Amino acid sequence: MVMKNTLPSPLSRRTFLKSAGSMLILPSGIVRGQEPKPSAKLNVAAIGMGGQIQGHVSNLLQLGHNVVALCDVDSRQIASSHQRHGDGLAKAKSYNDYRILLEKEKSLDAVVIATPDHWHAPICRAAMAAGKHIYCEKPLTHTVAEAREIRELSKASNVVTQTGNQGSASTNLRRSMELIAADFFGPIREIHVWHPTHSWPSGVDRPKAADAIPDGLDWDFWLGGAPVRPYRSEIYHPAKWRGWYDFGNGSLGDFCCHGFNLPMRALNLDYPDRIDISGEGLGKESFAASCTVRYHFPQRGDRAPVKMIFYTGGDLPSEELTADLRATFGSLPRTGCLIVGDKGQLQSGLWNSDCYVKLNDDKRFTGADNHPEAKKIPMTIPRVKGHLNEWVDACLGGPRVFADFDHGGHLTEIGLAGIVALRLQKSIDWDGPSMKVPGMPEADQYIRRDGRTDYL
Repeated sequence: MVMKNTLPSPLSRRTFLKSAGSMLILPSGIVRGQEPKPSAKLNVAAIGMGGQIQGHVSNLLQLGHNVVALCDVDSRQIASSHQRHGDGLAKAKSYNDYRILLEKEKSLDAVVIATPDHWHAPICRAAMAAGKHIYCEKPLTHTVAEAREIRELSKASNVVTQTGNQGSASTNLRRSMELIAADFFGPIREIHVWHPTHSWPSGVDRPKAADAIPDGLDWDFWLGGAPVRPYRSEIYHPAKWRGWYDFGNGSLGDFCCHGFNLPMRALNLDYPDRIDISGEGLGKESFAASCTVRYHFPQRGDRAPVKMIFYTGGDLPSEELTADLRATFGSLPRTGCLIVGDKGQLQSGLWNSDCYVKLNDDKRFTGADNHPEAKKIPMTIPRVKGHLNEWVDACLGGPRVFADFDHGGHLTEIGLAGIVALRLQKSIDWDGPSMKVPGMPEADQYIRRDGRTDYL
């Protein structure tokens, strides 16, 4: 059942900045920068009750926090969540409309968002305006322009934000950063990130037929700002939406915030000036059947030019480049992030949660903890218990998070710039600061999208 209410019109950027500048919601007695009190409890709402959010709900409950509300436009997913978590959600209220949730839950401290990608920015925008801390799944937004907007709004707000790229909390990612900072691999010139074919629709257009909308699903609300289309069972909701450009951005949109995370941080990469693409199944309503996307980052200060290359759908780095990986592990790992320097290589995995190193004279890759030279590099970056845990602690006044919306927004921007090239079906020059493809005004429709505003 759709819950109705009279709601204010969407906030303008000026109104948001004016209202957000003085906001900081902390439970009573908590001071920013101090160690959180063990007894402090957050009141958290979960928005988007599909499979991804269930682990977050479990984690929050195990940490002793209060999940006070669940929100989804599909009441079946809320019912399934109640069944899964039992007494832990006994007091949690159910909502169909995130706007009503934010208006009515006066005790709310924070929200966790795990909706389809096209809903991330609108809900993040509303939650920041309401002064709620936010954990939002990656990619942070659906378009380049939204990523820039949410990044900038988060800086104007005093709420704690965390992007859901869980590898950020791993000990190995932080160890990899320490090794790169110590010049262990020498100047780094190439990063290769790969991901196999996925089960989402790829290289196809939408089916023309329609199915009856299931009871409990508000299909029009689910579409939100996206163009209206008929419902088809097992094609979009609940698990196939990411393959369709109206709602997600395929493998590149999904995994850029994972695989690009370490190299973007460690090398302080800003914007590529060129993006080259190749692939099969381009020009469809769904993500490419296979593709290779090459980002070219120009020299910056003492840092050499860097190429960061993403492969998916069967495209892979060359056998010559990956020969040492194959020799070490018996075959090429199914997913990976291989960072290539003048003195050696690092295999950090797609989630950047591995740390296998090989200097040029080594016979094979070795875990950094067992490499005699790597052991000499001191630890300089604090370690944490977990990605959601780090956000919770920051909400309670503890240390800053590692993957806030400033970082997550930039990661998302870079990844989705590649989507612009794929949708144009051609390689492009990229003006990152201006979010433009010089000489191609037709690219603007893929950089920013003006959708329906019925549910904002």
